[in-house]
Amino acid sequence: MNKRIIVKVLGYILLILALGMVIPLLIAISKQQYDVMPFVLSIGITAFTGAGMSQIPIKGKTKIKTRDGLAIVTLGWLLASAFGALPFYISGSIPSYVDAFFETVSGFTTTGATIINDIEVLPMGILFWRSFTHWIGGMGILVVAVAILPMMGTGGFHVFKAESPGPVADRIVPRIKDTAKILYATYIIISFAEFILLLIGGMTPFESAVHTFATLGTGGFSTRNASIGGFNNAYIYIVISVFMMLSGTNFSLYYDVYKGKWRDVLRNSELKFYVGIIVATVLAITINMNMDLYHNWFESFQHAFFQVTSIITTTGYTSFDYEQWTTFSKAILFMLMFVGGSAGSTGGSIKVVRILALIKLVRREFTRILHPRSVVAVKLNNQAVPENVLLNIASFFMLYILIFVFGTMLISLEGISMLSAGSAVAATLGNIGPGFDFVGPTNTYSEFSNAGKLLLSFFMLLGRLELFTVLALFSPKFWKQ
Repeated sequence: MNKRIIVKVLGYILLILALGMVIPLLIAISKQQYDVMPFVLSIGITAFTGAGMSQIPIKGKTKIKTRDGLAIVTLGWLLASAFGALPFYISGSIPSYVDAFFETVSGFTTTGATIINDIEVLPMGILFWRSFTHWIGGMGILVVAVAILPMMGTGGFHVFKAESPGPVADRIVPRIKDTAKILYATYIIISFAEFILLLIGGMTPFESAVHTFATLGTGGFSTRNASIGGFNNAYIYIVISVFMMLSGTNFSLYYDVYKGKWRDVLRNSELKFYVGIIVATVLAITINMNMDLYHNWFESFQHAFFQVTSIITTTGYTSFDYEQWTTFSKAILFMLMFVGGSAGSTGGSIKVVRILALIKLVRREFTRILHPRSVVAVKLNNQAVPENVLLNIASFFMLYILIFVFGTMLISLEGISMLSAGSAVAATLGNIGPGFDFVGPTNTYSEFSNAGKLLLSFFMLLGRLELFTVLALFSPKFWKQ
């Protein structure tokens, strides 16, 4: 393991983070609010530390290997969260550093779980930074480093692979640096489109920007205590629902659309399954809720579509207090917490492609029982999935469920109900944000102990970095030469 190059890359990440804080600083200056100096101090501390780390001399080979990539990604996210919490803490917007760290991890991992009980009293610079962390973390903190740092070279693929959501990290084009640039270009174009549409819907430029960051990053931080429900605007509900759905789609498909490969996109197995789940669950909740709570079919559909896309893409926005829904509809939302968005999207949780592969794997085993000598391949997009990838998917699913069960037991020590503990773990591990009961859409995570908040922060990082990337660092073999 090349510790020097790891420290050097981490230094550059902190410099990029400091640069990202300049935008909310400018907003704070323009509004002349109390968060100006806290941002100045935060930028200074982050930039000074990053500059010192980036100047470390490198001896010998500079190539980044697999273990280096895993260490850079995990430690990079921890450092970004630790330093990204400074504006919240120094400004006094969040007096406790543990709370500030929780909020920042929630931002970068695009979870959207919050400990802030009154969001609307925060200064605009802090609100902007809070949602901007979603936009940075959605595509990946390290992806921008891969795109702009020459020193990453071919070793950048190990970093890209460790940070990318899904069982396989695909290169859109042969060079990983160009792949990172294409992904960010797509990200920016879709962000701009949503920003304009939200402006048309009556949001201010500030509100449009903040909610675009949170939607495209599938994070869920808002400027209103009532989340998107605070706007009470059907147009805004529909626009954000559509863009949440787009953000939960594999971003490489947008490049295929650009290249004119429409047939490949329409035939994509994961996309069809993803859309199918949304359509089926929206219809089920629409029918169920129209008979019980809402006044007409449109209102029922509008809230069902919004909440389903919000949960399956792990955004965590709310248009209505879904705790008032029927048990059937809430059960659907709880199950969607374990599905998540597509691989290669900004969504979290298990991912649609893994669920689809597992279903096909189970079906193959049924076929083998009936026909023991048959050779049946598990196919996605008409291509056989390699056995090692299927093993990875099955291992990931099993590990995910084990962490969920064990985590629920630990969080239950907080003295809350099993539903509250289970949904808190599911919501943080799946990077969703709100859960049920104690952590429902009208509540926050502020009542958890510091130990509970740190544990839930760990679950957020585990979920965003797909378990193995983080857990690998806990293996003694990882640190041996």
